[in-house]
Amino acid sequence: MNTLFAILAAVLELYSWVLLARALMSWIPNLDPYNPIVQFLYQITEPVLEPVRRIIPPLGGMIDISIIVVFFAIFILRQMLMTMAM
Repeated sequence: MNTLFAILAAVLELYSWVLLARALMSWIPNLDPYNPIVQFLYQITEPVLEPVRRIIPPLGGMIDISIIVVFFAIFILRQMLMTMAM
C-alpha cells in the first residue's frame, strides 16, 4: 500500500510540472494554438482547471488564479500521500 501512495505522489508531481509548462506557455506571445504540444497540454490540464474556474472566477476579469489553486491542492495532496507512504 505504501508503494501505491508513493506512485500517486509521483504522478501528482509530474502533473504539477505539466501545469507549470501550461502556465509558462501562457506567457509566450503568438503561440500557435494548433501546435500538438500546446493542444496536448490544454487537453490534459483543462479538465482539472475548468471546474476550479467555475468556482473561482478570474480576478479583475483578467487574472486567472485557477492554476495557483490547483498547484496548492496538489501540494497538499502530495504531502498527505507522502506521509501515508512512510
